[in-house]
Amino acid sequence: MTAFCRKHNVSRAWFYQVRAAAAEVGPVKALEKRPPLPSTMPTATAPAMIDLLLGTRDELKGLGLDHGPLSVMAKLTRQGLRPPSRATVARIFARAGAVVPEPRKKPRSAYKRFVYPQPNACWQIDSTEWPLADGTKVAIFQLIDDHSRLALASLVAAGETSAAAIAVVTLAIERHGAPQKFLSDNGAALNPTRRGRTGALVEFLKARGIEPITGKPYKPTTQGKNERFHQTLHKYLHRQLPAPSMPALQLQVDTFDLYYNTERDHQGLPPGTTPREAWDATPRTPAPIAPEQVPATGSARHSTQRIVRRDGCATILGTHFQMGKEHIGITVHIIYDDATIMFFGPQGTEIISHRRPPKGTPYVGNGKPSGIAADPVGARRKRTQYPENPTPPQHQPANCPRGPETSSVYGVLRHEVSTKP
Repeated sequence: MTAFCRKHNVSRAWFYQVRAAAAEVGPVKALEKRPPLPSTMPTATAPAMIDLLLGTRDELKGLGLDHGPLSVMAKLTRQGLRPPSRATVARIFARAGAVVPEPRKKPRSAYKRFVYPQPNACWQIDSTEWPLADGTKVAIFQLIDDHSRLALASLVAAGETSAAAIAVVTLAIERHGAPQKFLSDNGAALNPTRRGRTGALVEFLKARGIEPITGKPYKPTTQGKNERFHQTLHKYLHRQLPAPSMPALQLQVDTFDLYYNTERDHQGLPPGTTPREAWDATPRTPAPIAPEQVPATGSARHSTQRIVRRDGCATILGTHFQMGKEHIGITVHIIYDDATIMFFGPQGTEIISHRRPPKGTPYVGNGKPSGIAADPVGARRKRTQYPENPTPPQHQPANCPRGPETSSVYGVLRHEVSTKP
């Protein structure tokens, strides 16, 4: 009997019921036996609620917003309605063919999520690429709070540069204060410390007492909250008209941030909680104490930008600083005080640092040799290809034009002249 039930995928209870019915009414009638149905079903979801659930899901999907069972329930709850449970809503969507069930998918209860205990304890930053209407690709910087998931600030920039990263961080600090820690990946524009170099954003944060930290290389799960934030933004932008310019795209991103912070229940927070509500529910972490710049003179740190000239130099404070010919034409970001002066490339990677030279110093080199000493192989190759005093061929006079074509023409003309009377 056990083998029979396993072969036909039926339960043992069903087998016993059919066998008992067969003894009473015969095998044919026994197979027609059906379970009794109740006359009323008080727990069944009303058809009007089913239509409302499916309609709300289609509305959220059309706007490019999250439209799963929890998102649909949250929207109806904020409208004063009482939707059924998440499991019931999921069954309604599956029965209507709106979703494809994935029973093998890892349940949310198996996730282990790390969260800082207070707002402003740690911020996360990352950028994502997005095309404009004409195909131009731009970068969207997104900055979120680790505890509340609040979208602190977003910025559309021409590329992932340290200047854009500093701009979005400055905007977030003006709005919400400074954090204790600052998490990013190991990108050159964000934090290249693990590459053995410093960066403009790192120096900007350290000057305000903020601790910059990074995840391990090739481990994007450390910044998983920001990576998931990108996915939510992409879903929204895919449903919008392509932005013709960066200001238009910035407006779309700001609209998304407002909805994300104030209307959308975040599934990583307690049920029914938006990022703004989570931010307001817990006191913020005290702001870090900025270190003193130079105690002896009390000078502040300044920053500016210069374009590297054709001679490989950038001029600041009346002094020409040699960057190198490989940096010609790029815009360098400069941070300086009374003690040091540092130069960073467009991606935020440090190019060179010096002790600040005395006033009136005309030129500071980069410590690298120049001319033949800088590239002896290239100079030797140049002398071989373009000799200064080439030896003329033996079969033609020294004053004859050189080359295989001209030498043959010269020989023909000499023969014609010698044969004339």
